[in-house]
This record gives sequence, C-alpha cells and structure tokens, in this order.
Amino acid sequence: MTRSMVVGNWKMNGDKAQAGALISGAITSQAETEAVDIVLCPPFVLIQQVISGCSGSKVAVGGQNLNLNTSGAHTGEISGSMLSDQGCRYVIVGHSERRSLYGDTDTIVGKKAALADSFGLRPIICVGETQFERERGATNSVVERQVQTIFDEAGPGIFPNAILAYEPVWAIGTGQTATPDQAQEVHGLIRKLIKQYSSSLAENTLLLYGGSVKADNARDLFVMGDIDGGLIGGASLNPDDFREICRATQV
Repeated sequence: MTRSMVVGNWKMNGDKAQAGALISGAITSQAETEAVDIVLCPPFVLIQQVISGCSGSKVAVGGQNLNLNTSGAHTGEISGSMLSDQGCRYVIVGHSERRSLYGDTDTIVGKKAALADSFGLRPIICVGETQFERERGATNSVVERQVQTIFDEAGPGIFPNAILAYEPVWAIGTGQTATPDQAQEVHGLIRKLIKQYSSSLAENTLLLYGGSVKADNARDLFVMGDIDGGLIGGASLNPDDFREICRATQV
C-alpha cells in the first residue's frame, strides 16, 4: 500500500465557525502530508460549506450515513444520490453508533455499502466488537461475520473501492484504545478474509483503525503492517490534533 488515509468523522458536532477552522486545518495537513488522503465527514447541514471550503484542495468530503432508499417519504433521511449530487466522494457505513442506536444490522450495512458504491461513493465500512464480545473471546468471529455479510450483500468486487475500518466498540469515545498489537491482529484477519477472494484486492484495500485515536498514540498504531490510517472521531474536531495524526501516517 503506497498511500494512507485519515478520515475525520465530526459526528453531530460543529457550527459554521468551527467548520471553517477545521477546513483550514485539514487543507494545511494535506499540503504537509502529500502521501495521505484526507477525508472530512461533517454533519449533513455542513456538507456544502465543507465542499466549498475544500474546493481547489485535495481534501475530500463524505457523508456520515445514507438511507437504503434513493428518494421518497423518508423524513430526515439522506440518500446516496443526494450525497453524490452535492459533491461527496465518500460515506461512512455501519458506524458502531448507527448499529447500536439506530438498528443498522450487518445485512443493512452490507446493502448500504452496495448502494453507496452504485452511486459512485466510496463506502467506509465499519466493523468491530463490543466489550462483552471481546471479553468472551468472540472478536474474530464477530468481525468475520460482519465482513462476510459485506461480501454476501455487496460482493467482493466492491473492494478495493470500499474501505474497511476496524473500530472496537469498547474504544469509541471511551478513551480506551486497542493496543497496536490488538489492532494489528484484527486488521491482519480482515486482510486475510479479503485475500480469500483475491490477493490483489486484499493488497489494495485500505484498512483503517478507529477507536480513540489521538495525536499521542497514532504513530504507534499506524506503524503496524496492516493499518493504513485512521477513522478519527473526537480528535478530528481539534485542528492541531488532527494535523499531528495526519503527520503520524508518515512512518
């Protein structure tokens, strides 16, 4: 893998003023780290501001979710065609918060990934286990099930356009982080699962780590052989921290 990727997931945070500062910081980070692809995923109401602010730079923009329907009576929802029409190039699919709070099952996640791909969006597909699942030794079986459902619903041909992000649920917003070895073990498993279909797909698919990535632990994570970058939550709301995380990919 010759390039890395850092994705800033702002979640339900930000206003126009903060977005302006984060856009400037991301553009500066991109200029400093040419070998890294930077993606910002703001709340839907800020997407157009971020797309406009990033115009002329290499910073790309994505949505945080999409609906399984392409249009119709789905109040409050956003379709993949709308994201694409606005100029988004990416969309996060299956984030643990979508799975746990809004009922996105493995099957729904697979279908959303396929739909995103059909609209020319690169899905950033999240997988990962809960604390309970890790404690009972089910991490590998959970991740295998989640990845296999993506193959079943979207087909292996969705890769390498699609990106897989391993985010242990117990490390999301908790301050806990998987150790580099723990993260590498799961990333290696994911790479192996894709390799069952094609060595080329496995080699060229980006695998990101998400789960309380910070400026002070990013380098130790990104140096691992199968970790190609990060899906960043809270730290993406601080321009200085996000900049250091982007720099940390240059190992």
